Amino acid sequence: MEIPWQQVNPDTLTQLIEAFVLREGTDYGDEEKSLEQKVADVRAQLERGDAVLVWSELHETVNILPANHRFDDE
Repeated sequence: MEIPWQQVNPDTLTQLIEAFVLREGTDYGDEEKSLEQKVADVRAQLERGDAVLVWSELHETVNILPANHRFDDE
């Protein structure tokens, strides 16, 4: 189920984005970016509609996925 990011408390949204960018295996290319830069990049993707917040009832977790991701299994 998609969660409108605008309806999430700003501090909570920042924490969700930080948890997302700190996950092991998340790749940002050859250039090393600071945590603040990574968070800003993901926030911009949410604001542009390129990424969405998704609640998985199956796993009881929130994730950030590409906007074109199929939500059938979430």
